[in-house]
Amino acid sequence: MIINIVLTVLTIALLIGCSSKKEDTKSTETEAIPVKVLKLQKQNIAKTLDYTATLQADEQVYYAPAATGRIGKIYVEVGDRIKKGQLLVEMDPTNLRQAEVQLKNLETEYNRAVKLNETGSISKQAYDAAVTNYEVAKSNYDFLNENTKMLAPFDGIVTGKFFENGEVYTGAAMGGASKPSVIAIEKINPLKAYVNLSEQYFLSVKKGTKVELRSNIFPDRVFEGTVNIVYPTIDPASRTFTVELRIPNQDEALRPGMYGTVNFFIGETETLVVPAIAVLKLQGANDRYVFLNKDGKAKRVDVRMGRRFEDQLEIISSEIHEGDEIIIVGQGRLVDGSPLNVAK
Repeated sequence: MIINIVLTVLTIALLIGCSSKKEDTKSTETEAIPVKVLKLQKQNIAKTLDYTATLQADEQVYYAPAATGRIGKIYVEVGDRIKKGQLLVEMDPTNLRQAEVQLKNLETEYNRAVKLNETGSISKQAYDAAVTNYEVAKSNYDFLNENTKMLAPFDGIVTGKFFENGEVYTGAAMGGASKPSVIAIEKINPLKAYVNLSEQYFLSVKKGTKVELRSNIFPDRVFEGTVNIVYPTIDPASRTFTVELRIPNQDEALRPGMYGTVNFFIGETETLVVPAIAVLKLQGANDRYVFLNKDGKAKRVDVRMGRRFEDQLEIISSEIHEGDEIIIVGQGRLVDGSPLNVAK
C-alpha cells in the first residue's frame, strides 16, 4: 500500500512538472501581431498661411434721393434680392411733372429763339436768356427724373429699409440708419475681406495669389478666392501689411459679417504625409505618436502634426525619414518593441 501511495505521488509530480513546462513555454513565446505598413515618401504639397477674416460686402450703398421730398412707393423689403436696373423706390412725381411742363414750355421758346437768331430777328440778350432758361429747366428736369425713380446700381440684396410709403424724406438719418437714406443695399457677389499679414510674407503674397476660405457655418464647403489688392506699406507698429481678398459668392451662401479661416497658397514644399488613422493620441494628453516597423519590431515615435489634407496628415519628427515603414493597420494593439507579422 505504501508503494502504491509513493507511485501515485510521483505520477502527480510528473504531471505537474509537464504542465509547468508547457506554461513556461507559452509564456516565453510572444505572438507576432499582424499589421500593414506604408513606405513613406515625401510629397509636394501646397505651402500655406492660415489666418482669420470677417467677410464684407463688395459694395454697400445707403440709397437716397439728392433732394428732400415725399416718398411715393418703396418696391422692396429687407432681404429681397435685387437686379441691376430694378426700380427700388419712387418718390412723389409731382415736382417732376411740374418740371416736365416747364421744360416743354421753355423748349418751345428756345426753338423759336434759335430760328429767329438764324435770321437775325432777335437780340443777343433775348437769345441768350432763352438758351439759359432752357438749359436750367432741362438740368432741373434731369435731376428730378434721376432722383424720382431710384434704380438698383448692381445685383445684390436689400439690407435696410428706413421709411414707409408716403413719408417725407428730410435728408436726415432715420429709422436706425447710420447715414441719410431710404433703403440700404449691398452687393454680396463677390464678397471681400481684409487680412493683416506678417511682414515676412510681403514678397510671397501678390495680387492673384489663391486663397481658400472655410466657415463653421458650412463645414463641408471650401470657398475659393484670390488676393485682389496688396497694400504697399507696412505698419511700423504691428509689422504687418494689409491685403484685400475677393471671394466669389455665386449662390450667395456666404453673407457679410460671417467669420472664416483663410488659407493663402504661396508655393509648394516637400514633406512627409501619412494617413490620419496612423497617428495615435496618448490618452489623457495631447501627445501624438506613430509606430514604425524596425526589423520586424514596433518602434514608437512621437510626432508633431502639421497641416491636414482631407484624410492625410503632415507629420514632423527628426526620427522619421523617407523610406521608413509606418504601420497603418493594427497599430492600436502595439507597444514599443512588439514583434510584428507584416502583411505582404
